[in-house]
Amino acid sequence: MAHDRGVNLPRLVETFVEYLSADRGFSVHTIRSYRSDLTNLVAFAEERLATEPADLDLELLREWLWQSSQEGLAKATLARRAAASRAFSAWLAQNNYTELDAAARLKAPKADRHLPRVLNRDQMAEMLQSVESRASTADPVALRDRAIVELLYASALRVSELVGLSANDVDDSRLTVRVMGKGSKERVVPFGIPAQRAIADYLERGRPQLTAETGGAAPLFVGARGKRVSARTVYEVIAHLLADVPGSGGSGPHTLRHTAATHLLDGGADLRAVQELLGHASLGTTQLYTHVSTERLRESYRTAHPRA
Repeated sequence: MAHDRGVNLPRLVETFVEYLSADRGFSVHTIRSYRSDLTNLVAFAEERLATEPADLDLELLREWLWQSSQEGLAKATLARRAAASRAFSAWLAQNNYTELDAAARLKAPKADRHLPRVLNRDQMAEMLQSVESRASTADPVALRDRAIVELLYASALRVSELVGLSANDVDDSRLTVRVMGKGSKERVVPFGIPAQRAIADYLERGRPQLTAETGGAAPLFVGARGKRVSARTVYEVIAHLLADVPGSGGSGPHTLRHTAATHLLDGGADLRAVQELLGHASLGTTQLYTHVSTERLRESYRTAHPRA
């Protein structure tokens, strides 16, 4: 039986996103997006005097998505709005706020699959040389930034995983780092000798100048004020470095993740091994990088083969 009428929709949205965080382990970014999407949906519904959970029927949801498309929102955003409303509708039904899952048949345009920006080996080498040069000044922030870039590229981490690292997550003897990925799924990923040296140098000469905090649970990477470094700071560091690199596309830490994955596949790495390294739940997500590798192969062929 459904709950009594008079339930406040905005409050239900907040209860739902709390459930996503506490019980489903959704990322902060996804929760923020879903809250924004559903708040927009509730406002749209209220304009049509739809204020009860049961009022969020399939017709209203389709109208909301149609209006969203008329506003010029990207297909990826429309797909996310559809996903948010489907998840919310299913939760309402499961918790007896509605008798039916109205959004079960709701569809949205498929998101465009844009190939991610990837640096070639020479461009990546130049970036690494740049951070190496800056770190040679022994500036603690420059030492930190070199370690960040080396680890992002070596282990193909998400920025959220990088900033969440603690000192005891790094196993210097095994050259591995333990990260907490999406959905609170833990995985252990390798890194190489250059990243090991950069991290050791930062821990010895850089980090002590930024914070007095020690111990295994202390954050690995810290900001200028000694607190755990923010994702925004890492974005700014990488964006500044990428500003000097020719090419269009993303300018944040994800570009290094894309680059690492593509370079691994270019070098002959097994697709499932790369999937495990990246922490992808679906092999289909990882397969996007095979398209990048294939396109790079085509470009090399067109450039180098006399009969191309």
